[in-house]
Amino acid sequence: MSALWTDIETETPRDASLKIERETHKLEKRLCREVGRAIVDYNMIEEGDKVMVCVSGGKDSYALLDILQKLRARAPIHFDIVAVNLDQKQPGFPEDVLPDYLSALGVPFHIEEQDTYSIVKRVIPEGKTTCGLCSRLRRGILYRVADELGATKVALGHHRDDMLQTFFLNMFFAGKLKSMPPKLVSDDGRHIVIRPLAYVAEKDLVRWAQHRAFPIIPCTLCGSQENLQRKQVGEMLREWDRKHPGRVENMFNALQNVVPSHLLDGTQHDFKGLKATGVADAEGDKAFDAPEFPAPSALRIVQL
Repeated sequence: MSALWTDIETETPRDASLKIERETHKLEKRLCREVGRAIVDYNMIEEGDKVMVCVSGGKDSYALLDILQKLRARAPIHFDIVAVNLDQKQPGFPEDVLPDYLSALGVPFHIEEQDTYSIVKRVIPEGKTTCGLCSRLRRGILYRVADELGATKVALGHHRDDMLQTFFLNMFFAGKLKSMPPKLVSDDGRHIVIRPLAYVAEKDLVRWAQHRAFPIIPCTLCGSQENLQRKQVGEMLREWDRKHPGRVENMFNALQNVVPSHLLDGTQHDFKGLKATGVADAEGDKAFDAPEFPAPSALRIVQL
């Protein structure tokens, strides 16, 4: 009995190191698999593409560039990558961090210097949300840079949790069922924007950033506004994920399983023109039946 307890309680440094290495390898495989799956599902990257990866200095865009480089090395098609950073001239911004990192990485890159910080601070009253104007200015500049670099795709680092947050923000505050699409045509009609991290959970990106020791650059413009609605919704999702495992995954799956006939938007389904056909439909609506949902997973009781 004593030997059994000793085996359980002692773990050599080598054992711990091997365990961390295994978990990190599993994480890398999962990230590559989910990014690759999103690329295939939405035909994000095609033969001969030049993908402009927008690198802000945050964990998400670092991870996007990192994973795309890994996939490029073994992809069945050829595509090029160029990293682009927009230096918005925020006070205290460490201008050398990204050029040094990208140079050491050996990836082609371009740093675009535009003082959007001063514009935002001049136009937006103190204490008000700056994200809207900041993103519009940034978007226009990056589209211009994409033209100048000959990029065929513009890749952004939004992940699964960003998409769910946007869905709830639109529902709570705009009265719309709308999220971030994984792929879209830009508002100027000239560019294809892709989000290869669409299937990736933020918690995996946090772990990957820690493992890769990315030189994170905080945003002092919007990051200082603690009461942003997006942050509140993000915390709501994280709490649900802690208390109700699987709920966040189910909500994200729901974004891919839309049933317009069972919502209320007459522009998406012709409610006014509905007629009885007299033909039975085995998959049709059971109008008088209570909706059926999968039972929650049973708790596993472990006896020690």
